[in-house]
Amino acid sequence: MANVVDTRGELPFISAKRRSPAHVAPRPVGTVVKRSVDLVLAAFGILLLSPLLLLCCSALILFSPGPVLFRHRRVGFNGQTFDCLKFRTMAPDAAERLQRLLESDPAAAAEWKATRKLRADPRVTLLGAALRRSSLDELPQLFNVIRGDMSIVGPRPVTEEELARYAYKVDAYLACRPGITGLWQVSGRSTTTYRRRVACDAFYARNWSMVLDSKIMLATIPALFEDAAY
Repeated sequence: MANVVDTRGELPFISAKRRSPAHVAPRPVGTVVKRSVDLVLAAFGILLLSPLLLLCCSALILFSPGPVLFRHRRVGFNGQTFDCLKFRTMAPDAAERLQRLLESDPAAAAEWKATRKLRADPRVTLLGAALRRSSLDELPQLFNVIRGDMSIVGPRPVTEEELARYAYKVDAYLACRPGITGLWQVSGRSTTTYRRRVACDAFYARNWSMVLDSKIMLATIPALFEDAAY
């Protein structure tokens, strides 16, 4: 695994044999082969992880009153929007908690403006924090893959507001089905900048191959342990 992820300058990336020039506009990636692999892996994952899915559902019902699933509108392939599924990790009054924090804490407001994330997020429940650290909250996205909204590997799904950050690289994002895991996940997502995230997504779209997908999947589990430790 030591040679799977390389860091070269600003962009950590997984080496691919063929790389397109940066000025070449990306085409839709994956087509039939990638979609077939997605269906097989997602169906197998749902079957294999069904006890864990049931355990997460039961824990949320017992210890975190409110809906089990959180649906958030995201932008997918070719600009189509879809409901991205997650196990709910936030309190029912999450929006109000966020607004109060941003109004009272300038440092938190600046962090939110820069990354759309908060290290100390008052909206997240104790159970939700555990689900996030282990990435178990994202398991329902296997059903997004079955429905064709997402892929196993690809850029992480973004909101319409976030899409503006891609600027002239937006075509690279729109050329892919968003992924459960991706190049950004295995390139230090806990410590990277949004600029590097965009660069990772653009690189992936322009250099996609099944070999690249396989390397990203192999690197995902170690990356998850690193994020949990972080």
